[in-house]
Amino acid sequence: MQLNLKPIPRVNAIDKETFLKEYFDPQQPVVMENLSADWTAKAKWDFEYFRKKAGEIVVPLYDGTPAKGKEKSHKPAMRVKMSEYIDILKSGPTDLRMFFFNLLQNCPDLLKDFKYPEIGVKFFKKLPVLFVGGEGAKVLMHYDMDLANNFHFNFAGTKKFILYPPSETKYLYKVPYSIVSMESIDMDSPDFEKYPALAKAKGFEVVLEHGDTLFIPSKWWHFVKYETPCLSLTLRSLPTKPTKILEVLNNVIFIRNYDNLMRKFKGQKWIDYKNRLAVNSTHRNAGI
Repeated sequence: MQLNLKPIPRVNAIDKETFLKEYFDPQQPVVMENLSADWTAKAKWDFEYFRKKAGEIVVPLYDGTPAKGKEKSHKPAMRVKMSEYIDILKSGPTDLRMFFFNLLQNCPDLLKDFKYPEIGVKFFKKLPVLFVGGEGAKVLMHYDMDLANNFHFNFAGTKKFILYPPSETKYLYKVPYSIVSMESIDMDSPDFEKYPALAKAKGFEVVLEHGDTLFIPSKWWHFVKYETPCLSLTLRSLPTKPTKILEVLNNVIFIRNYDNLMRKFKGQKWIDYKNRLAVNSTHRNAGI
């Protein structure tokens, strides 16, 4: 048994009107192969360039170990200089990742290497973020808490994405009071005996190469596997509809804080309780 996945459409070039009409407005993913064609980043961004430009900056690294008990989620596994992290990446497979690294705050000199595309979208220019990972690293299936429309520009290396639209949430074992699927599920090799609802979900997949840009619509689920050491940039367009803005506020103010509070007081019992709810509600919604 395999996941029900279709390839994400690819376009070599695209104009503003076509992007808005065919992808942004209907909220459908697409890979744009030459959106960064004239960027310095496309020509120069690799690990040695970052060693030269940002090698002395201390960066937080995260691994694939789930938070347990009263541990906070998203706690760094370690902090090292960028140059040391690059050495780790080049030494062999590792699940250590650097994510949501704000270039504006940490490496403003690199801002001149890219520009915001003119494709009819208003970008949030205070948050250009870098994602880096080692060969074999995986990112848990999730959607973004701020419900942004994401433009993911891939440079060094290759990575695989699996995407699902919000309509498929009922099959994805969403954990209550969170924006993630169950941490025990490996979307790269799912256990359909334990998680049979996954077979009913209809999604998309793609492998991003150097220079590819993936448009991930708001609230779309995404799982990522780094097939090689990989370096990418994400530019974000935040929601403007009042209903989505209210949902963002609920995610950031209530859901995240409530979940952290319950983790603090109940520890592993809270995590286990949420996972049971995720299985029961998913199987009920899927008719299993």
